[in-house]
Amino acid sequence: MESTGGPIMEGRPVEHSEGVYTDLLRSAAQLLTGHRRRLFEAEVCQRLCDGNARVAERRFGWGRDTVAKGTRERQTGVRCLDNFRARGRRRAEDANRQLAADIRSIVEPKSYTDPELKSSRRYCTMSAGEVREALRAKGYEGAALPSERSMRDVLNRMNFRLKRVRKGRPLRKTAETDAIFANVNAARAQARGDPNTLEISMDTKAKVGVGDYVRGGKMPVG
Repeated sequence: MESTGGPIMEGRPVEHSEGVYTDLLRSAAQLLTGHRRRLFEAEVCQRLCDGNARVAERRFGWGRDTVAKGTRERQTGVRCLDNFRARGRRRAEDANRQLAADIRSIVEPKSYTDPELKSSRRYCTMSAGEVREALRAKGYEGAALPSERSMRDVLNRMNFRLKRVRKGRPLRKTAETDAIFANVNAARAQARGDPNTLEISMDTKAKVGVGDYVRGGKMPVG
């Protein structure tokens, strides 16, 4: 029994159409990326399409420019560097420098640095929605602005922390405060009626540092 050249299963040759091999090569190319994919497409083009990139484009759906680039890489041995970062949609603050400048002018007056100076990030007291409203007040159309979710990402990339941070809490009055002052007032009332007693006022509290950066930046208010 003569063989037809195809694979034999259960004693019978199995014929495959050209489309099966074409789909197989397409799937193989999709598993590769960058330089390796270009070399693979260039080799397939050279063997099955007589080195014609247009034929490879029509048959496999590959870009002829990519195939031609891979062919040049095979011939010269010089690999082209891929610039993946330049692909896709540009960031809003990069595409519109004026928008970035306006966002900074709105947010910076209402932000402050890390009180403990542990990072260069600035804490912002405005939400992303409030920033969008301020930009609309400057004349921007709502459709031209990033969404509220995207605005959070923009502000984070611009080094603004989108979280309302309480710089400090008021110091709470201790339970013994009233008893201490009641004792002081009673002693003063008793001494005030005694002509032989001299009343002297003396501040015995400890020294307290003042400024924006004492106590880890958490100054008491009030």
